[in-house]
Amino acid sequence: MSIFTPTNQIRLTNVAVVRMKKGGKRFEIACYKNKVMSWRSGAEKDLDEVLQTHSVFVNVSKGQMAKKEDLLKAFGSDDQTEICKQILAKGELQVSEKERQSQQETMFRDIASIVAEKCVNPNTKRPYTVILIERAMKDIHYSVKPSKSTKQQALEVIRQLKETMEIQRAHMKLRLVVPGKEAKRLKEKLKPLLQVVESEEFDEELEMVCLVDPGCFREIDELIRCETKGRGSLEVLSLKDVEEGDEKL
Repeated sequence: MSIFTPTNQIRLTNVAVVRMKKGGKRFEIACYKNKVMSWRSGAEKDLDEVLQTHSVFVNVSKGQMAKKEDLLKAFGSDDQTEICKQILAKGELQVSEKERQSQQETMFRDIASIVAEKCVNPNTKRPYTVILIERAMKDIHYSVKPSKSTKQQALEVIRQLKETMEIQRAHMKLRLVVPGKEAKRLKEKLKPLLQVVESEEFDEELEMVCLVDPGCFREIDELIRCETKGRGSLEVLSLKDVEEGDEKL
């Protein structure tokens, strides 16, 4: 897309428009595509890499600049660079319907990939394919939320899919070693957090190999460190306890 601005004869190309309403007026700035989110995340620090021009418009596509009195009334200043920063931080990034659809499709696929990577069929311990998860997400009419991260949405999808199919987070396999004195007391505290105890040996210390939900890892780690004052240990044997081969429905 190429936008011609007759006021200053600048031809703006590859434009991303960020819009903000303030004081009853609409203000827009012209940015480079893919740079707005980098600026907001802190990855891009150079404002000149983000802004096509340090100018505030009322309509970028028509090249209509904002009036000085409107800027003063809405922002209490006519410093265009500072106003651009405010609009960049709080404004709404305008994207075409085609771009929005493409972003949603990419996000949908990314969410399905995370779910497939983290989950298994609890009966067979086999992972599901990304295509199968995508199909299941469509069946429950899951709609992507652009404001949320793919990881947050993947956890939400897992919760919803549990109502319609056999799916759970793949277990982590851990080895726990606890000194003999604390063994009995600590084992009682750990019991609710362990899904499966595969082996248990007790000599001068308690050694257990067990499967746990990944969400419980931090709590188990803290329990062992605090209760044993650093004398116990926790080792991750595998991040995912899965059988080879994909699950098919």
